[in-house]
Amino acid sequence: MKVGVVGCNGRVGKLIIEELQSGNWNKCSLELCGGSARNTGDENNDFFITDNEEELFEKSDIIIDFTLPEGTVNHAKLAAKHKKTLIVGTTGLSLEDEDALRAAAQETTVIYAANMSVGVNLLLALVEKAAATLDPDWDIEIFESHHKYKVDAPSGTALAIGRSAAIGRGGNLENMADYNRHGHTGARETGKIGFSVARGGDVVGEHTAFFFGEGERIELTHKATNRSLFAKGALRAAAWSVGKEPGLYSMRDVLDI
Repeated sequence: MKVGVVGCNGRVGKLIIEELQSGNWNKCSLELCGGSARNTGDENNDFFITDNEEELFEKSDIIIDFTLPEGTVNHAKLAAKHKKTLIVGTTGLSLEDEDALRAAAQETTVIYAANMSVGVNLLLALVEKAAATLDPDWDIEIFESHHKYKVDAPSGTALAIGRSAAIGRGGNLENMADYNRHGHTGARETGKIGFSVARGGDVVGEHTAFFFGEGERIELTHKATNRSLFAKGALRAAAWSVGKEPGLYSMRDVLDI
């Protein structure tokens, strides 16, 4: 299966290219087709690269996307048009952006995860289980920290953790989230899922789900120290996608958790 990488000159895009060129994924029948970039530059690339994204979709069997929300919406349309599998690790997608993925999934296979890390997706399953098991009077708070260049907050992964907690509680995050903690806020409202954010330095990504009870506390934490884990997770998803029917899948589907 030929894999194309949109935004191949991006931070994660470069890691995906390196992984595919390493030969480690040949056993999974994945090989590099090429990549797309807005500015292909004068670099001496030893693979196909274009500034025409549709050309990349035409040549590839599977497209991996770690770009920006506006780009991902367009890529979803191209995937549906050309019936190509789309693996999406873009963060900061709005509900409307996610609707574009659902629309594309009517025509082709789409795998979407706010975080492609195997460890993070196990964390999501554990958070859902904990929220479902603990009494509703346990307070849930989510903390995340990232490098100073990250532009969205809370992170897509933090929101995914919040959604898992809300599902465990039998609700939805839109009605349960509390993003505003400033000034005289009053006592914490029972049943809310709170979020805290830190930005600084070169932090790859750290997430903790806190469950506060009376006299005890549970912390479920994941710390990423190398971005290559996102590339490896995306390629694991790509290998899993081969032969799947059109539909919208998650990394939890890929990992069967």
